[in-house]
Amino acid sequence: MKNVDTSVKIGALTMKNPVTTGSGTFGSGLQMTDYVDLTRLGAITIKGTTLEPRDGVHPPRTDEERAGINCSVGLQNPGVDVIIRDVLPEVAKFSTPIIANVGGGSPEEYAEVVRRLNAVECVSAIELNLSCPNLKKGGLSFGTDPEVFGEVIAAARDKTDKPLIVKLTPAVSDVALMARVARDKGADGLTLSNGYPSISIDLKTRRPALGNVQGGLCGPALKPINMRLVWQASQAVDLPIIALGGIICWQDAIEYILAGATGVAVGVGNFLDPSCTMHIVDGIEQYLADNGFDSISELIGYAWKHR
Repeated sequence: MKNVDTSVKIGALTMKNPVTTGSGTFGSGLQMTDYVDLTRLGAITIKGTTLEPRDGVHPPRTDEERAGINCSVGLQNPGVDVIIRDVLPEVAKFSTPIIANVGGGSPEEYAEVVRRLNAVECVSAIELNLSCPNLKKGGLSFGTDPEVFGEVIAAARDKTDKPLIVKLTPAVSDVALMARVARDKGADGLTLSNGYPSISIDLKTRRPALGNVQGGLCGPALKPINMRLVWQASQAVDLPIIALGGIICWQDAIEYILAGATGVAVGVGNFLDPSCTMHIVDGIEQYLADNGFDSISELIGYAWKHR
């Protein structure tokens, strides 16, 4: 097979290929080593961490839908200090870039978690999950208020010199506006996007299927919707975008890249097939070779550049 260049860059982060993992769907990666060669991933995005340990929300936490999964986990994690001490050194042994996902209940909490992670050499980039509820404003998502959204990004930017990736919520009327705010406050890249706010009803109990009532819909149903978000954001800002939502095969990944994404994050695909990321890495390389491309960079935004 023809040699092709699959490497991509997000700020100072260089990934050997565009494939990473959706935060919360892959653990730290250590749980997946029976199915995935972690050294072949472009990056490992670990499960979100907060300043203090969190138990997460009351179960049930997932409900399977026809075209995806409705889920609400609540950022269950042991806290950033435990992640730094016990988890990151083990993941670092695979020599694959680590993207640490950060959640919080206030701008100050985000900033403090980022500050602690910034001191960890093996952390290659930081991803801010801005779909978290803002505890100071009654639980409204940080990602829906442009002013507070920008405040969190600026606070995090002040605490790190590592690449800062902002994970947007889809629950906004103007994703281009939020992308511009992220850029102006110092983001190096975007992740588009988190799950869509949703609920499920259990026909047997006739009650909400999730313990937290509301969750986020993830999976194949989101791909054409999120692809539109990727397109809108890529037209608004010159930032690399990690696409997320319904990527379960290499064809999905290529479509997102053609739409303007630089990288792709596999989420629900890991549940359907734990080795999904490996097939996607292989498929991207084969597609480039079969279609005469020398580099993945030639495909980014191709659909709009060649209309």
